[in-house]
Amino acid sequence: MTDAETLVLRLNPRLDPEPFARAYARDRIVRIPDILDPETAEGVYEVLTRATPWRLVYADANGRAVHMSQEQIRRLGREETARLQAELMERARRNVGYAYNCYPMIEAYLGGWDRGHPIHLLTEFLNSPEFLEFGRKIIGAPLITKADAQATFYAPGHYLTRHVDDGERRERRAAYTLSFTRNWQPDWGGLLLLLDRNLDIARGFLPRFNVLTLFDGMMVHTVSCVSPFAGGGRYSVTGWLRDDPTRKDMIEKGAAYDRPPLKPYYFGEPCPN
Repeated sequence: MTDAETLVLRLNPRLDPEPFARAYARDRIVRIPDILDPETAEGVYEVLTRATPWRLVYADANGRAVHMSQEQIRRLGREETARLQAELMERARRNVGYAYNCYPMIEAYLGGWDRGHPIHLLTEFLNSPEFLEFGRKIIGAPLITKADAQATFYAPGHYLTRHVDDGERRERRAAYTLSFTRNWQPDWGGLLLLLDRNLDIARGFLPRFNVLTLFDGMMVHTVSCVSPFAGGGRYSVTGWLRDDPTRKDMIEKGAAYDRPPLKPYYFGEPCPN
């Protein structure tokens, strides 16, 4: 198993950000294959598939995220599990909520969870000057200061209903998905979908291996439900490139740092923000 002493994290040195930046400026979404060097990608894949202590995360009736460890799930019992599943399905029918396995990387890192676990090196890498500068160049946002991150593992029945990503202070400049899924089939679900104003699927993206997807999170998007016959897990690291104000800025500028609300939009429409 990959450990914290052997996991080495590097971007693919052969990548030129310029053509990807042009594509993002045009479409507000871009996919970058072979984002990490091969050894790095294999190491991350091994961590996600063999060593990550997954938790179930879902949205409760008030939209709050609820995390449950595997032990908590086992203690629910059959009747309580069926009740929870029915509640989640009822909300999902109304296009509300989500349910999938996750590991909250930032919370875990700051909280000192699982000390020595190699996934913390990935958290550091995603917030390194190398990765953040690459992201700044692609999305054209020079003030990016950090990357949010959670590891995700979608199993059969997991989903993410349609939504947009604005953030509490409109600090999310772009969403990203760093995919580590092998041999996925389109029939298995788990597709990242961008919708047009008629709610038709304008673009759909298959989970792949060692691919970074960057997109404007204010475009309406969803992850389709993973089918019961899916032949494996959908593994990825997801989050946002953020430009949160510093504490100093908040103190000095106060209300002047409030940002206007961001407007949702659909694929193919001009970005209104």
